[in-house]
Amino acid sequence: MDATAASDPASGKNRTTADRKSERELVVTRTFNAPARIVFEAWTKPELLKRWWAPKSFGVSFLSCEADVRVGGTYRFVFGHASSEQPMAFFGRYIEVTPPSRLVWTNDEGGEGGSVTTVTFEERGCETLVVLHDLYPSKQALDDAIASGSTGGFGESFEQLDEVLVSTSTSVGRS
Repeated sequence: MDATAASDPASGKNRTTADRKSERELVVTRTFNAPARIVFEAWTKPELLKRWWAPKSFGVSFLSCEADVRVGGTYRFVFGHASSEQPMAFFGRYIEVTPPSRLVWTNDEGGEGGSVTTVTFEERGCETLVVLHDLYPSKQALDDAIASGSTGGFGESFEQLDEVLVSTSTSVGRS
């Protein structure tokens, strides 16, 4: 099955698709109504990331968000949840940064052999097609991620990103 991003004519909103492409690959696509440079900024600036990254329905809150977005730079996102006494940390390093078209980072919180995420930003007129590609170290690692529900929040996160992009595009347009 191919991953495609398409407008949902009934709602007037763009649709997020998530497809398992192989035993180890998950591909998520979405078209955003903003130029690639603005969408890229929303993925690389901590003050913007904090506004959309975690799905609100998951009940987590950002405790800290650090992102040194450059080749060799690191990121660390720390979340809190009412059901957990300990915060949850997600961290890794950027292995490719090509503004405003491509980001690649490691997901190191699971120890050796974490997944690698590649995100591309393809400008198409006034819109940007975002393709997120997660490559897991094994079939079991992807199975576990799907079973945990951690891969199920992309649609909601990307709707939140839509809201951030509207406010960012508006404020950029005024400056």
